[in-house]
Amino acid sequence: MHCNGFWTWYTRISENSKGVETEFAQLLPGLARNDWQMTTGLFASPERQSIVLFSRPIWPLPDGLLVRVADADRLLGYRSIAIADDLKLAVIRDQVQQVTALDVGVTSDQFRVFETYAEAVQAGTLSAFASVARAHQGFLQTSAAQGLAIVNVPLHESASAFGCFAFARAATDLRHRVDHVLNAFIGCAAHRQLMKPFGFADADIDRIL
Repeated sequence: MHCNGFWTWYTRISENSKGVETEFAQLLPGLARNDWQMTTGLFASPERQSIVLFSRPIWPLPDGLLVRVADADRLLGYRSIAIADDLKLAVIRDQVQQVTALDVGVTSDQFRVFETYAEAVQAGTLSAFASVARAHQGFLQTSAAQGLAIVNVPLHESASAFGCFAFARAATDLRHRVDHVLNAFIGCAAHRQLMKPFGFADADIDRIL
C-alpha cells in the first residue's frame, strides 16, 4: 500500500466507524467492556502490554515538566524533585510518568494524582506537572496561562517513549490490518507532511521506521 492507498483506507474507515470522546483513564477499561475496538495512541508500557494489544509505534515523545518560570533553573528533571522532600509532582492517573519518576527516586507521598490534564494545571500550587513535553507545549500555545515554562526531562532519566494504538487482546485481526496499513504509510512523504504541524521533524519520524 502506498500513501494514496492509506487515504483510501482512512476514508473508508472514517465513513464506517464512530469516534467516542472519553477521559484518558477510561481508554483501556473501555476496551475491556467492548465500548470501542481501538483507542487513540498510548505509551506501550509493559503493564499495559499485559492487558491489551498494541500496534507498531506511531510516534516518539519525551517527557517534560510544566513548572513556574521562577523554578525552571532548579527543577531539571525527576531527580531534582526526588532530592527535595518539600516538592510535589502532579501526574495523571495511569500515565507512565508516575512509574518513571518512581524509578528515579520520587517518593509516593510526593505525588498528587489527577484524573485529567485540565485538573492538574488548574491545581496551581504544585512544584511541577509531569506529562509528555508536547502536551505541555500545546497547553501553553492555546491557553492564557502566564509564568509557566517547560523543562525537558533528561534522556538519562526518561528516554523518549513510543506511542501505539491499543486494541482488545481478542482483536488480533484488527491489529494486524491496522499494522499493515501503518507499515506502508509511516515514513512516506504524506505522513511526514501530516506530522509537521504537530512538531514532529523528519528525525522524529525516522526513529519509528
